[in-house]
Amino acid sequence: DYINNLITEFTPLSGDRLFGEDAAIVGGFGRFEGAPVVIFGTEKGSDTDSQVKHNFGMARPEGYRKVQRLMGLAEKFKLPVISLVDTTGAYPGIDAEARGQAEAIARCIEVSLSLSVPSVSIIIGEGGSGGAIALATTNEVLMLEHAIYSVISPEGCASILWRDGQKSQDSAVALKITAQDLSMLGITDYIIQEPLGGAHRDLKKTINSVRDALSISLSGLKSLEGSKLKLMR
Repeated sequence: DYINNLITEFTPLSGDRLFGEDAAIVGGFGRFEGAPVVIFGTEKGSDTDSQVKHNFGMARPEGYRKVQRLMGLAEKFKLPVISLVDTTGAYPGIDAEARGQAEAIARCIEVSLSLSVPSVSIIIGEGGSGGAIALATTNEVLMLEHAIYSVISPEGCASILWRDGQKSQDSAVALKITAQDLSMLGITDYIIQEPLGGAHRDLKKTINSVRDALSISLSGLKSLEGSKLKLMR
């Protein structure tokens, strides 16, 4: 939905050249407000069939390698990078681990830090653990008002600390996962206001708010030199 409404002339890139396609990560080239950009993000799906197809937004190593390819092309052609984050985390399955999940995430972060072009990420729903950080190691991190961003889910934290999933509310408070908390801590840079009742209540209004915030962020970053962008990151 975000790509369809924010980006014109979108051309997707698929596959990682090592294993195959990962539908949990959608990305490619397009134009934002007329200017060429590289954009990628996690896709959860909107109904049962599409959620299964996109693995509920949980990427495997090939998805993160796709992101690395896109960032490499952004660097080569000097294009700004936009990332959209909505994932509970990277896929924890045995097949993903066997293909180097941790290395793929770490390498993604490394490539993000090395870019000399502007980069902006937007937490549009959930930002979970290293699976989200791999896409959000950017110059600026924007966050929807009611989104969450955390090192672990509240349920997972509660099960580790108290061995009681019922204490998830206590762990959510302790983790400080809200946009407001993260803004105060300096983890995120800007909170994007949502329509009354949440982003899903008015898609058009939400996307327009994201467009405005993204435009301001990119405008401020485009004037900076590559060395300054790296240092900020």
